[in-house]
Amino acid sequence: MFMKQSLRALVMGLACASALAGPAILAASPAAAKVLATVNGKEITDEDLKIATDDLGPSLPPQLEGKAREAYVLDFLIDGVLVAQKAQADKLDQGPEFAKKLAYFREKLLMETLLGQVAKTAVTDAALKATYDEAAKAQKPETEIHARHILVPTDADAQAALKRVKAGEDFAKVAKEVSKDPGSEGGDLGWFTKDRMVPEFADAAFKLEPGQISDPVKSPFGWHIIKVEDKRQKTFPSYDEVKDQVARYVAQKAQSELVAQLRKTAKIDRETPAPDAGDKPAADPKAAPAAGKK
Repeated sequence: MFMKQSLRALVMGLACASALAGPAILAASPAAAKVLATVNGKEITDEDLKIATDDLGPSLPPQLEGKAREAYVLDFLIDGVLVAQKAQADKLDQGPEFAKKLAYFREKLLMETLLGQVAKTAVTDAALKATYDEAAKAQKPETEIHARHILVPTDADAQAALKRVKAGEDFAKVAKEVSKDPGSEGGDLGWFTKDRMVPEFADAAFKLEPGQISDPVKSPFGWHIIKVEDKRQKTFPSYDEVKDQVARYVAQKAQSELVAQLRKTAKIDRETPAPDAGDKPAADPKAAPAAGKK
């Protein structure tokens, strides 16, 4: 339930009208901060720019880089100060609804700050390597195949396609001409394990050896002619391939454990009943990171 906070909401909420902070929209700047702009007496520094850039992140226009990116964010901050100053002049900060929202965003920022610290502490090279090694060790030997197929609506269509490939026509060429599967080029399905396909297709495909072609196979999607190109034991991805994924898992696991511990030791009185476990997906903190697609 941890949402990333929009800077617009944070700027308008935190800085518009704190009764203690006066008209300031941004936090007081350390002496070492470089002033980039002054708006009606309010300084905007390079540290403010960094906070805004980190918060806006993916929402920034991707074509902007370097000085153009900095100028864009600085304009955003200038506009934020101007609008916040106008809002405060209009006394929009003095109503009870604003105070409630300000309290909400303050708690949210505190939450995100603590969870960020927890993640940073948890994501060490040793923790990542240990998690990867545990996941790799738990990976059971599994066969995967590289296959192509021709998908047609009827048994008669499948028999006609099978006749063509048995007569020597290129399988990919026939698939391109008659297959109704728009998601595969020349019928190519790439590498996959048995559990990734519907049972009827998977049972037939995994009985074939490389180079073999199946008789027509019926599935909920239609009729298939299957050709197995190759077969191998599935390999676990390298550490470098999944390092970022493992880091996210380790960070989220540490955060979840913290929240679980806080709930365990807290006194919580709910006025409404908690939802049943079936009403929402449950995260499994012990789940190993996925191996990924090769």
